[in-house]
Amino acid sequence: MDLALLRTFVTVHRAGSFTRAAALLGLSQPAVTSQIRTLERQLGRPLFLRQARGVTPTTIGDELAHRAAPHLDALVEIAEAGLDDESGVRTLHLAGPPEFTSVRALPALTTLVSQGLAVRTSLVSAAEKVLDGLAAGHHDLAIATARPRGGLLTATPLCDEEHVLVASPRWAARLAPGVLLRRGAVVLEQLPVVEVHESLPFVARYWAEVFESKPAAAATVIAPDLRAVQESAAAGAGLAVLPRYLCEDDLASGRLVALLDPPVPPLRTYFVVVRTGTLSLPHIARAHDSLLRAATDW
Repeated sequence: MDLALLRTFVTVHRAGSFTRAAALLGLSQPAVTSQIRTLERQLGRPLFLRQARGVTPTTIGDELAHRAAPHLDALVEIAEAGLDDESGVRTLHLAGPPEFTSVRALPALTTLVSQGLAVRTSLVSAAEKVLDGLAAGHHDLAIATARPRGGLLTATPLCDEEHVLVASPRWAARLAPGVLLRRGAVVLEQLPVVEVHESLPFVARYWAEVFESKPAAAATVIAPDLRAVQESAAAGAGLAVLPRYLCEDDLASGRLVALLDPPVPPLRTYFVVVRTGTLSLPHIARAHDSLLRAATDW
């Protein structure tokens, strides 16, 4: 059986779409369709059911993928090993949210860099764009705040991020925690707010989980980077909701003050995501493992 046909089949099976598989393989969609039809004729069985959006594998298709995929991944690993340059350097293309990637992920990969890994980073705030870029083959490994669906991408929980309601000491001195717990939405309307977007994504999540209400205020300062939000809040521009990992030094020094300590703080989960099968490639596997090991201390 032609290995090229099997490779195309496994890619379609994981992608759930001829179009997406074609992009990953660098082929036209008609070429992918032709290869799948050829393989179906050789086997005498349909491998996919065509849907309005994408394809669904038949029972035979699932069985073939289960048997063939591990062996194809092993062959890819052998082939990829020959792509190292003379110095043995491999390049990892990493994507993730700007703040977390900068503060957490990249430092966790420094040991691998000293061992000959080169890293190219794409900083992307929107989880959907991060995952779309990974699925399209633009990245090797991604960090996202959403778990992808389907079989093309494989996600592993990395860590939970605690969100903290903070303000400068000047604002904190004016607020009583009891008042915030009882009348959070009302108090928010009276205070300046620093956020990353007009929709108040961090504040809205915090208010929904802690106060069971929606914020009614508009942001006073919008900065599309949490580090800018952090600095603005510390300078006294208003209250903000920040990840604890980002502001823990400012909290320890008193530059920022946590306004509340809820019994169950709002959390957001990060996932480390790869295209299914690519963990057979050593440089991706090492980066994946390094992130998971580092995350035990986060």
